[in-house]
Amino acid sequence: MNYKSNLAVTLSLLLVLMTSCKAVDNANNKQKGGVIGAAGGAILGAIIGNNVGSGNNSELGAVIGGVVGGTAGVLIGKKMDKQAQEIEQEIPGAVVERVDDGIVVTFDEKSGVYFDTEKYNINAKSQETLNKLAGVFAEYPDTNILVVGHTDSSGPASYNMTLSKNRAEAVTNYLRGKGLASSRFTTHWFGEEQPKYDNNTAEGRSKNRRVNIAIVPNEDMIEEAQRESNSSQ
Repeated sequence: MNYKSNLAVTLSLLLVLMTSCKAVDNANNKQKGGVIGAAGGAILGAIIGNNVGSGNNSELGAVIGGVVGGTAGVLIGKKMDKQAQEIEQEIPGAVVERVDDGIVVTFDEKSGVYFDTEKYNINAKSQETLNKLAGVFAEYPDTNILVVGHTDSSGPASYNMTLSKNRAEAVTNYLRGKGLASSRFTTHWFGEEQPKYDNNTAEGRSKNRRVNIAIVPNEDMIEEAQRESNSSQ
């Protein structure tokens, strides 16, 4: 391969890595799945607030898992791309990102699932959004769902930890109540410990009061993709 070809490949890879678009465009595993390999998971963990590389929060690391490479990864990527597109269409206010083999949906006070001050009950507006999300989840039973709660830094840290726990569990319990299997869900919370925005501003605090939902392929989806991959070789 000559210098110009090498340069073109390098620039193409940089463009893929630097692009920050919606859902599928964010990390399209239909294209990337074949070369990502099994060392992934850190990017997804960073978005939901779990530092996978530190060795902490092993429960979340186990749920996230690694990224499936090869043809099986491409097949999984296609299914997850489709699910991400459906979520984006059903819930246009949410931030939907395709990362590694998973999908991360972020809700804050402006995007469909939110809580009144110091409350953790699911209000009527949030119910509408979660009903739509549950409908998409029902179409894709071969995925696991991770719900993670966060708060801003207002108030005592211990109080915020409990509040984020209650809010995350409220979302999980509501979705379970829509007929989704309990075994698909893992719930975690970080209180004020994992801010993504500046807590010194009202806008930043609003965005930090968020719930992330990560959707990842379960063992059934992975095994099916591996079987399809082997049969095509």
